[in-house]
Amino acid sequence: MSIWWSLHLRREAASVPLARRLLVGAMETAGVDPETAYDLAVALSEACANAVEHGGDASTGYRVTARIDGDTCRIEVTDSGPGFASPDSSSENSSEGSSEGFSESSSEGLFESRKSPGGAAGPAGLRARRRLPRRAEARTPAPAHDEHGRGLFLIESLTDHVHVRNRPGRQGAVVTFDKILKWREDALLKAS
Repeated sequence: MSIWWSLHLRREAASVPLARRLLVGAMETAGVDPETAYDLAVALSEACANAVEHGGDASTGYRVTARIDGDTCRIEVTDSGPGFASPDSSSENSSEGSSEGFSESSSEGLFESRKSPGGAAGPAGLRARRRLPRRAEARTPAPAHDEHGRGLFLIESLTDHVHVRNRPGRQGAVVTFDKILKWREDALLKAS
């Protein structure tokens, strides 16, 4: 069994905890292990905060789509801002969106990080890594006294696969991340 939901939210700070609470509620109901749900909730909060801060003018919103399918949760946050800076602006991907609210992925992206099968973190644990965007270039957290600069680092640290790219044919950024789910014993959707 799989479940998915999609939200179109205003670029307001109050939308961040709303998206997070909806995700946590869905995961709790489905029977996802609380620690796994917490990791995804923090990653979603960071992606939403980036969309609120960098996602275009105040009249535009952003979209959050989440899907639990089998043992994987995929979350995508799409905004209408300027997107990520790219040294070669002609390298933007040209795929169209799918019927379920997720954009089709292509092999071209601005940044992609995938942990090794053992889940190892750090450079040795990454199988694929591309760095082009200004907002994704810093692979280490910002200094402790800085108030910004940790979002993509946290998302990468808390999830198994991260893909960052510009929206095809339009302005905006797309941040997609996946995590293998762990389940409670009494899980309703447990895929086994």
